[in-house]
Amino acid sequence: MPRTTSAPDLPPSLPRATATVDFPLLPAHTSAAIWDGVARRAAQWLEANGLAARDAVLLLPFAQHLQPARLAWMKLSRWQPRIETTRSLASALGPSPLPQARQITGDAAIDALAARALLRSQSWAEALREQDPRAHDAAVLRLVESAHALAREATLRDPARRAAFWDDGRLALAQQGGVGHLERALLAVALEWAAADGRAPATDALFHLRPSAWLHLQCGGPDALAEALLASAEAAGIPCLRLNADLPLDTAFDGGAPVGRLEQAVCEDFEDLAQCSAASVLDHLQAGRAPVALIAQDRVLLRRVRALLERQGLGIKDETGWTLATTAPAAQLMALLRAARREATVDEWLAWLKTPLAASLREHGGSASLSALEGHCRKRGWSSPQAVRAERLPAGSARLWTAAREALAPLQLRGAQALEQWIAALTQTLQQLGADEQLKRQPAGGPQVLDALWLSKTPWPGSGHEAVLREAQLSAAEFVDWVSQTLEAGEYKPPLEGGLQVMITPLARTMLRPFGAIVLPGADAATLGPVPPGPALIGDGLARQLGLPTAEDKRQALAWQFAQLLRAPAVTLLRRGHLGSEPLAASPLLERLELALRAVGASLPAWRDPRIEVAVQAAPADRAAARAGGRLPAALSASAVEALRQCPYQFFARVLLGLREANELEVQADKRDYGTWLHAVLHQFHTERVEGLDPALDDAARLQRAAQDQMRELGLAPAEFLPYSASFARFLPAYLDWLAERESEGQRFERGEVDRRVRPWAGIEPALEDLALLGRIDRVDGSPEGQLLVDYKTGSVKGLKDKVANPLEDTQLAVYAVLMGHSGSNAPLRAQYLALDDSKGITPIEHEDVATTAAVMLDGLRGDLMAIHAGDPLPALGEGVACAYCEMRGLCRRDDWEGAAP
Repeated sequence: MPRTTSAPDLPPSLPRATATVDFPLLPAHTSAAIWDGVARRAAQWLEANGLAARDAVLLLPFAQHLQPARLAWMKLSRWQPRIETTRSLASALGPSPLPQARQITGDAAIDALAARALLRSQSWAEALREQDPRAHDAAVLRLVESAHALAREATLRDPARRAAFWDDGRLALAQQGGVGHLERALLAVALEWAAADGRAPATDALFHLRPSAWLHLQCGGPDALAEALLASAEAAGIPCLRLNADLPLDTAFDGGAPVGRLEQAVCEDFEDLAQCSAASVLDHLQAGRAPVALIAQDRVLLRRVRALLERQGLGIKDETGWTLATTAPAAQLMALLRAARREATVDEWLAWLKTPLAASLREHGGSASLSALEGHCRKRGWSSPQAVRAERLPAGSARLWTAAREALAPLQLRGAQALEQWIAALTQTLQQLGADEQLKRQPAGGPQVLDALWLSKTPWPGSGHEAVLREAQLSAAEFVDWVSQTLEAGEYKPPLEGGLQVMITPLARTMLRPFGAIVLPGADAATLGPVPPGPALIGDGLARQLGLPTAEDKRQALAWQFAQLLRAPAVTLLRRGHLGSEPLAASPLLERLELALRAVGASLPAWRDPRIEVAVQAAPADRAAARAGGRLPAALSASAVEALRQCPYQFFARVLLGLREANELEVQADKRDYGTWLHAVLHQFHTERVEGLDPALDDAARLQRAAQDQMRELGLAPAEFLPYSASFARFLPAYLDWLAERESEGQRFERGEVDRRVRPWAGIEPALEDLALLGRIDRVDGSPEGQLLVDYKTGSVKGLKDKVANPLEDTQLAVYAVLMGHSGSNAPLRAQYLALDDSKGITPIEHEDVATTAAVMLDGLRGDLMAIHAGDPLPALGEGVACAYCEMRGLCRRDDWEGAAP
C-alpha cells in the first residue's frame, strides 16, 4: 500500500515505496516556504530510500515553476533531480511527429477546412449544407472543437490504454439515445477522425523512461498526464513521490489566520474598477511588493487597466497575450482583403487606402490625392467602387484609384480556388505594394501575421497543412473568412520593455510563483465563478464517461487555483457592485473565502483607496458665442442663409469655418439617393423633350429611359434600388398626368438646373459690395401669369405646407426669388414646391407673393450681415428643431450649458 505522510520531516528511513506528502495549511505554507519544503522533503525521501537524486525526475505543473524549484534545491547543496514539466521533458526527448494528410493538425482554421472535406463523404452533412449553409458551418466548427478535445484527452493517457479509451468512447456514444441525431453523427465523425491519428505524441516517450524515481508536485488539481505516468511507473516498480500543494479553500485557515495582506473593495462601475485596479498595483509597487501579478479575468477591463499603468512608464509583461486579430498589422491586412471583395464598398476601399499597406499607392497619387478622392466620393454619393470613374476624378485621385484597382487585381479571382492559390495571390499583392517588407518591420504582430497565414513560410512536405492548402477549394468570401479565423486563433505576446514590475497572467499561472502582490479585478459572480464550457457536442454526462473534464471538475480546479492566492504576501480583490442598473453579487469563491475567515474569527478587510481626492471648482458652461472679427463669406447659398436665420453659431461653424460632417457612403440606397436620382431623371426627361431628341419616343418611354440612364450614371445597383423603383412605377403615370394638365393650362418647361449668382447689395452697401448669393434652381417654367420657380421635393406634403404657411419662415424659395429677380426679366414671379412622392399624386405647394417675402428676407439678411461685419457675436441659440439635428451641437457644447433643456 502507498504510504502517506503529512509530517514536517520524513522519518530517517522509509521503505522503497510510493509516498504522498501534503502541504495543505496556512499560514506557514506560503509560496516561498512550499518550494523549500518540496526540495527538503523530496531530498529526504530520496536519501531514505537510497535513490540517486541525479537519476530521478521531478515534474512540476508548468514552466514558470522551474526556476523557483531549482533555486530551492540549490540551497540544499545536494545533487538535484532532473526538474521538468511533462511538456519540457517530452520536448527534450524528441519532437512530435508531423501531422499527415487528413490528420488533425491542431490548427483550428486548417482543421476546419479538413473537416469540411471530411463531411463531404457524409450524405446527411451534404444535405445539411444544401438546406442550411450556416448550420453546416456551425456543425464544422463543433466537429473540430470536439475532435481537438478528444485528441488532447487521448494524449494524456497511457499509450497502452489509449485503444481502450477509443473503444470506451465508441461504446458510450452507441449508448446515447433520444433526440440529437445530428449531434451524435458529428461526434461519431469527430471521434473516428481523432482515433485515426496513429501518431505517437511526444509525451509517449515519458512512459518508456526508467529514472531512479518519479516525483510530482500537484498544484491546482490533478494532472491527468502526470497521474497516468506515475501509475504506469508504479506498475513497473519505479518509486514515486507525490507532493500535494493543493489548498482546500473552505478549511484553508484551520492552521491560523493569514499572515499576508488580504483585502477587498466594491467599486461603482467599470471605470471605477479599472482605476482602483491600477491604483492598487501602484500602491503595492510603492510599498516594495514587486513584481505585482495582475490577473486577467476580463480582457476588456485589463486593456483599460494596462492603458492606465502604461502612462506611469511601468515594465509590463503580458503572459496571456492578445488575439492576433486585434493587432494593427492584422487589421490592416483584413482591410485590404475586405476591399478586394467584389461586393466591397467605397468606404472599405478608403479604409484600406488609409492603412500603411497602401502607402506606396498614396505616394503614387500625391500627398492630397486620398483626401480629394474621399471628398469627391462623398460629395457624389458614390458608395460602390463600380460607380467611381477615374475620368471624373482629379488627376492625383485618378492615378491613386487606377493604381489601387491594379494592385487588387491578383485577388479578383472568380469562382473557387485552391487555398494555396489565394495565398499566392495575396503574397503577390503585398509584394506589388511593398507591404510584405513593411509587415515584417512592424513589431506589434507583423511577422506573426505573415507566419500564421503562410505568407512567409511554406508547409512541410507531406504534412497535413500542405494537403489542406493544396486541396481546399475556397471562394473569395470563404478565403476572407479563413484569414479572419486564423488571425482570431493566433496569439501575440508583446515583449517586455524595461524591468519587470507588473505581470498580467491568468489565475492558474499565479500559483506558487514569487509575486510580491496579486491584484484580482473582477471578483464578482459574473467574472470569477463561471467556468468555460466544454465542446458543445460533449455534454457533462458523456464527458464523465470519457474521462474529459466536467463542469464540476472545472469549478473545483478554479477553487484550488483561487485558494493558492492566499499563499501570496498581499492579495487585493476588486469587484463591481452593479452591472448597469442590476446589482452584481460577489463571486461564490469570495463568499467561501469570507466564511472560511469567519470560522477562525477573522474577516476580509476593506481595501484602503490610495488615490488622492482633488477638489475641482465647478465651472458651468454658458451659451457659446463666436466672434468673426468682421469676417464675411464671399458667397451665401440658400442653406447658408437658413443657417444664419436658425442659429448664428451654426452659421459661424458651417459657413465661416467651413466645417462639414462627412457624408456616409452607405451601400444601401436611401431616400436621399432616391431624391437625387429623381431630380436627375426629371432634368434629363425635360431637357430631351425640349430639345426634341428621339421624337418617336412617347413621354412614358422617354421617362423610363431617363430613369435607367441616371441609375447607371449614379452607380445605383438595381437590386438595392428596387423599393424606389417600385415607387417610380407609381410615380410615372401620376407625373405624366399632372404634366399634361399643366401644359393644357399653358405652363411650359423652360430651363432646368439653373445656376444663378447675383450681388444684391452692389452699389447699395459698400461693405457687402462683393458678397454674392448663389444657388441652383431645379426648374423654371413659363406660364401665362409669368415665370414659375419649381423646387422638387420628396418629403411630406404637410411639412411643405407648414413651411409656406408663414411665408417669412421659408428661406429657400425667397432666396431663389432674389436670384431670379435679378435676371433682368420684368415678368411676374411665382414660386412653388412640387411634392413628387405623395400618395395622392403630384402636389404643388405655392409660396404666395414670394417677391414680397424675398424683399423682407433680403433686408433682414443685410442687417444681420452688417452686424457680423461690425464684430457682433454670433450666439448659439440652442432652441427649436434646428438644434435637434445640428451636427455642430458638440462644437457649441449645448448639452453642457447650465440650465439647458435636454
